Amino acid sequence: RPGEPPGSGELVDAVRRAGAREVVLLPNDAELRHTAAAAAAQARAEGVRVAVIPTRSAVQGIAALAVHEPGRSFDEDVVAMTSAAGATRYAELAVAERQSWTMAGVCQAGDVLGMIDGDVAVIGSELAATAETVLDRMLASGGEMVTLVLGAGLPDEVAERLERHVREGHFAVDTVVYHGGQPTAPLIIGIE
Repeated sequence: RPGEPPGSGELVDAVRRAGAREVVLLPNDAELRHTAAAAAAQARAEGVRVAVIPTRSAVQGIAALAVHEPGRSFDEDVVAMTSAAGATRYAELAVAERQSWTMAGVCQAGDVLGMIDGDVAVIGSELAATAETVLDRMLASGGEMVTLVLGAGLPDEVAERLERHVREGHFAVDTVVYHGGQPTAPLIIGIE
């Protein structure tokens, strides 16, 4: 359900409906990791092999899925998927709802917050410019692939601007764009 996290019972039901002997859960949210672990424990008690890959963001889940190989053994696949997710740094842009103290200083309602690995690192006034600053900071420590997940209502022009920014300022870095449609974050960024 949009804006409402699933409970462990719902996750167990999803595992059952999958009808598979081996299932991987990707919580894609730090707050869902414990819920996913509880669901995995219950499903294991019912005879299903379940692994939880500790993804904290959708872009880490995308990285994990990108290396999934159905022909590989379950254990090897889980290791590869976990490694890919762990090698993906993530950022999220959000709009401040009220004045607040952050790691980057004081923000005002309406400011754009660039959160890198869960901490506010950049405060800006415009989404695309703030995203460019976040990208530059993240790519300063390296990266080969940028993943942009566009939130609901974010115009394609923003993605095009960010792709151009990466192409012009960070050679040999590829960019991929997904229309995620998430209502809470206008933009999620992943760096692999």
